[in-house]
Amino acid sequence: MTALKPILKFMLAAFMTSAGVMHFFKTDFYLKMMPPYVPWHLEMVYLSGVFEIVLGLLLLIPRTTRLAAWGLIALLVAVFPANVHIYLNQDLIPAKPMLHLMRLPLQAVLIVWAFWFTRPERPAEPAVSSPG
Repeated sequence: MTALKPILKFMLAAFMTSAGVMHFFKTDFYLKMMPPYVPWHLEMVYLSGVFEIVLGLLLLIPRTTRLAAWGLIALLVAVFPANVHIYLNQDLIPAKPMLHLMRLPLQAVLIVWAFWFTRPERPAEPAVSSPG
C-alpha cells in the first residue's frame, strides 16, 4: 500500500487542481450550484476554485501535504451544502437524479481520501540483517 500512496496523492492533487481550474472556465456551472443563502456567488466560486488549485498543489509538497489535506477536508465540508442544494433543486443543472445523488457520497470519499494524507508518514523500518 505504501507504493500506492504517492500515486493516489498525485491523483487527488490532479483532481482537485483540475476542479479548481474549471471554476474559471465553467463559472456558470458553479454559479448554478450556489445556495441562495451564500453571499457573493461569483466571488465564492472564484475563491473556492483558488483554494482547490492551491491546496491541490500544496498536497504534492511533502512539507505541506498534511496542512493541504486538512485544508481540502475543510473545503470539501464547506462546499457540501452546494451539492445538497443541487440535489434538492435538480432543475438547476439538468442531469439524471442518480448523478446528483452520487455527488453527496463522493464528497465523503474525497474527505476520506484527503484524510489519509493527514497522517504522518512512518519512517522506513531499518533492514534486518541476518547473522553471518
